[in-house]
Amino acid sequence: MKFFSIAIIFFLALNVSCAANAQQNQQYILQDAFPNLSFNNPVDLQHANDGTNRLFVVSQHGLIYVFENISEASSAKTFLDIRDKVIAGGELGLLGLAFHPDYENNGYFYVNYTASNPLRSVVARYSASITNPNSAYKKSERILFQVNQPYRNHNGGQLAFGPDGYLYIALGDGGSAGDPQNNGQNQSSFLGKILRIDVNCTSGNRNYCIPPDNPFVGNTKGFKEEIYAYGLRNPWRFSFDPATGWLWAGDVGQGLWEEIDTIEKGKNYGWRIMEGNHCYHDSPCNTSGLTLPIWEYGHDNQGGCSVTGGYVYRGEKFPGLYGKYLYGDYCSGRIWALKYDGVNPATNTLLLTENINISSFGIDKDNEVYLCDLNGKIYKLAINTPTPTTTPNPSLTPTPIPTTSTMPTQSPTPIKKGKIFGYVVDVKGGTVESAKVKLRGKATEINKKTSSDGAGFFEFADLETDIYKIITKKKEYKKSNQTITLDDGEEEEITIEIEKIVEV
Repeated sequence: MKFFSIAIIFFLALNVSCAANAQQNQQYILQDAFPNLSFNNPVDLQHANDGTNRLFVVSQHGLIYVFENISEASSAKTFLDIRDKVIAGGELGLLGLAFHPDYENNGYFYVNYTASNPLRSVVARYSASITNPNSAYKKSERILFQVNQPYRNHNGGQLAFGPDGYLYIALGDGGSAGDPQNNGQNQSSFLGKILRIDVNCTSGNRNYCIPPDNPFVGNTKGFKEEIYAYGLRNPWRFSFDPATGWLWAGDVGQGLWEEIDTIEKGKNYGWRIMEGNHCYHDSPCNTSGLTLPIWEYGHDNQGGCSVTGGYVYRGEKFPGLYGKYLYGDYCSGRIWALKYDGVNPATNTLLLTENINISSFGIDKDNEVYLCDLNGKIYKLAINTPTPTTTPNPSLTPTPIPTTSTMPTQSPTPIKKGKIFGYVVDVKGGTVESAKVKLRGKATEINKKTSSDGAGFFEFADLETDIYKIITKKKEYKKSNQTITLDDGEEEEITIEIEKIVEV
């Protein structure tokens, strides 16, 4: 997803003021679901469907917590700690959790995390303790699946079992910007896909089997047989609607458009040909054979910058939301309800806006919806019941003579610092390590230097509004530069391409 390192964009003071005024008229609000609990970078919330009333919260740094689903919960126990296996930071970390459909009997659960040396995504199975249901055996890890990641972003991370009993896995396009390796459209790559595997058997040297009706089973073109759907940029959170069986996904956009898709077997969802309903890589572009989103929204004043997929609401507390897909935007804190029946065009309703960073949605055993705020709290939906104001009875006391007072001085709105980061790549999209990257501010006269790391990644933080020039050079390569206009609080992801000098 884009939110960890690309766009922690808090809207300007005007937007915040509008949101505060709008909140008074909102039908729904968010409540702190567990006032006594807080977590370090929560990125997922699940329940085990095992007959207990427990919730499990995933911390990006490699921890899973478990606690009873009551608002009075005062502590959460560590269910699993694999911080020594996980590389975390930015968009890396422990990103997904799914419980086996028969978890109550077999104790199996599955995680999706990023590891280093080489940088890769890992899907592994663990087992819960037989004697302590609030603890798992760390040494029980059984790795099912691994795929190398060329960059540090766009890792996907969602895991979920479908109504067919198979495990579905979300993988982003491998990162950088603009999918330089075209992984989304390459069926010979796992990246930019949703995969489907059978975890209840093994095949050859694999700790899983390929479902026999996967779209590329038995192909002779080298296409990955695990692929269920492709053409995705960074599917950040997908879920199954228990009533229809539909698979809903939020796919994070590049720079202009975020999209909601209903994922079907074998379909191509367009990236990097399309970003939402719009041409991205080629203009005009050939849309034949592509499945376009059922909904899209634009950036900034149209919605935000990074979609967080949610759930079709099937709870009982909010009848007006029943059957609607609830999702949000990480940057703006907006939460919407999308109505779609597969026949008529989708309709979208803004439910509320809160000053939080929505990293994930989750549901409990009763299908009631929760939201994870990356800053540490778990929230739940509630009806907004404004407190009525009472009019005091008139007083018979004589009105005192007013005294003059000075107007209070308003504190200036603090300036939010921005960030420019990205990757140095060669003309073929390969990462370039140890390239020197220099940043210069035109008005602020800021002058910063850094070097790209092993994944070609670089970052400049704490930047004021300005026009910046980023210059990149490396021995035996041609110097390259880009100019970026950075607004207050904005974060820009860029890819700098440098070309190797060829001696004639």
